[in-house]
Amino acid sequence: MKYPITLSQSWRKWLAGILAVVMAIALSGCNPAEMRTQAADVPQIVVSVTTDPDTFNYALGHQVPNIFNMTFRGLTTVNGITKELEPELAESWQISEDKLNIVFTLREGLKWSDGHSLTADDVVFTYNDIVLNKAIPTDLRDYIQIGKQKAYPKVVKLDDRRVEFIMPEPFSPFLATTTGDPTSAIAILPKHALQESVKTKDAKGNPRFLSTWGTDTDPTKVVTNGPFTLESYVPAQRLVYRRNPNYWRKDAQGNSQPYIEKYIWRIVENPETTLVQFRSGGLDIASASADNFSLLKREEERGNFKIYNGGPAFGMSFITFNLNKGRRNGKPLVNPIKSRWFNKVEFRQAVAYGLDRQTMINNFLRGLGELQNSPIDTQSSYFLPPEKGLKVYNYDPAKAKELLQKVGFKYNNKNQLFDAQGNRVRFTLMVPAGGRGNSGRTVAQIQRDLGKIGMQVDLQFLDFGTLIDKTSNSLEWECYVGGFIGGGIEPNDGANVWLTAGGLHNFNQLPQVGQAPIQGREIADWEQKIEDLFIKGAQEFDEAKRKEIYNEFQRTAQEYLPYITLYNPLSLAAIRDRIEGTKFSALGGAFWNIYELKVKEQ
Repeated sequence: MKYPITLSQSWRKWLAGILAVVMAIALSGCNPAEMRTQAADVPQIVVSVTTDPDTFNYALGHQVPNIFNMTFRGLTTVNGITKELEPELAESWQISEDKLNIVFTLREGLKWSDGHSLTADDVVFTYNDIVLNKAIPTDLRDYIQIGKQKAYPKVVKLDDRRVEFIMPEPFSPFLATTTGDPTSAIAILPKHALQESVKTKDAKGNPRFLSTWGTDTDPTKVVTNGPFTLESYVPAQRLVYRRNPNYWRKDAQGNSQPYIEKYIWRIVENPETTLVQFRSGGLDIASASADNFSLLKREEERGNFKIYNGGPAFGMSFITFNLNKGRRNGKPLVNPIKSRWFNKVEFRQAVAYGLDRQTMINNFLRGLGELQNSPIDTQSSYFLPPEKGLKVYNYDPAKAKELLQKVGFKYNNKNQLFDAQGNRVRFTLMVPAGGRGNSGRTVAQIQRDLGKIGMQVDLQFLDFGTLIDKTSNSLEWECYVGGFIGGGIEPNDGANVWLTAGGLHNFNQLPQVGQAPIQGREIADWEQKIEDLFIKGAQEFDEAKRKEIYNEFQRTAQEYLPYITLYNPLSLAAIRDRIEGTKFSALGGAFWNIYELKVKEQ
C-alpha cells in the first residue's frame, strides 16, 4: 500500500493496477480532431491523466498515476480477469519442499528496449544493488521484508537464465511481490544502464542513482522491458509512449505484441475538460463516476463507446481515530480525555453503528457502490463475507447509544453526549481540502449522523501535505477521513498498515526515522494479535489455512475497528468501441492486457 489519499481520489482510482481509469480523468483543451490527426498513420490510444509523472525511475516512484505499468515488468504478472499469477519475464519457477528456496528460469532471448540482453545479472542487480541497497530510499524494500526479524532473501545467480532466492523463513506472499506492480511488487531494472549510477556518488555522497532518470531525462534514454518505451515528454502537456519492438510477447501466429504503436497521455487537472473531450471523440477512455454516469449511459450508442463495470473498486475508505497514548517532549499526542474515549472499543463501535453508509452510497454515489465491511477487498478470495462470520455495523443509532451508555457515557435533555466525568464529547475530523466534492458531502453527513448520537464533530479541511504531516510526523491529530491506495488479492500487501511498526500503521504510529521519540506508546492485545496473524499468514502456504488466518484477522479488525470502513465505489469506465480486445476489471483496469489490444479506425 502507498500513502493515504482523499476520498474523491479513491472514487476514481484505488489500485495502481487500474491505472487506465485514472488516465481518463483529465485532458488538455486541445482540439480533438487535431489530436486524432496527429500520428493518424499508426494505431494509437489516447488517454488523460491529472498530473505529470514525478519520475522515470521505477525504484523512486511514489505517485499514481505513473509510467511504470507500461514500461517495466517483473518476473511474474497477474491476470486481470482470473486474478491468477502468470509467467512474465520468467517462464517458470520452482519452490523447494521446505519453502526456503525459489528458482526462477527466465525466458530465452529476452532483450531490453535498447537491444541489450536481459539476463539473470539484471535480476540480481535489481534486488541486491537497488532494492536491498540501504543507500537508496525505495519503498520496494518493504515488500520483501520477512517475519519478525525483518530479514530479506538472498539473491544468487545460478546461470544466465536462472536466479535463486534463498528465504530466511517461509514467506508465501513472495511470488506476489514479483509481479512488477509498482505499488506492491518489484520489476526488473537494467544493470547495463544503471550500474554506474549506483556505484558512483554525487557531491553529497549519495548514489547518483537518486538523480538518474528524473523527468528532466531525455525519455528515449530510459531503457525498458515492458510493452512500451518513452518517446517524448512535454511537461504539463503530453507524454508519448512508443511500442517496444523488443518486448517478448508474440501472438499465436508469431506476430510481435503489442499491436498498438503509440500510447498517449494528455495532462491537465480539470476532470470536466476530460468529459468534454471524451464526448467529442478526443479520448479513448473516461472514468464513469456518479456525477457523469447517467449522461454517459445515454450517449453510449451515439458516442460509439461502452461503459464497463468491473465491480467494487479495490482499496479502503475509512475514518480512523488516533489511538496513540504516547507523549512527545512531555506533551500527550492526544488530549488524555479524548484518548480515553477513542481507546474504548465500544466508542468506536458506536461510531460505526451511527454512520448511515447506505445513504452515503445512495446520495453521493447515486447507488454506484457497495458497503465496505472489511479491510480485505470483496473481490479477493480471502474476503470473509458477513454470512460466514464477518461482523458488520449496519446503521443503528439506538444500538450506538446503548453501547455508549453501557460504558458510562450519558445524555442530557438536549441529546448531547458527555463522558462519566461530565466532559462534552467533541472532537475534530480532519478532511483533505482537495476533497470538497463528494467527500466533502460525505463528511458533512458523518458530522450530521454522529450529531444524532450526541457527538459534536468539528470539520477541519487541510491541504493534503499538512494532513500527511500530522498523521505521519507530528502525530498530533484526533480523527481523519481518507483512504489507502492498495488492497488487491494478496492480504499481505497491507502489512505496512497492520504491523505495529509499519510505515502506515497510523492509528498508533511509531515516529519516523530522525524524529523525536515517543514515550508511553502502548500496543493493545488485539493490535499485537493482528500483527501475529499477518506474520503467521505470510509463513503459511496451505491456502485453506491461510484463508482461516486472514478470516481471523478480519474478525479481529471488525471487532476492534482501528479503521471504520465506509464504502467502495464501482469501478466504471467508458471505453471506445474502436478498441478491440478490452477485458476490463477492477483489478486490471482497461489496459492490463494492452499487449493484445487492437485499434480499428471508425
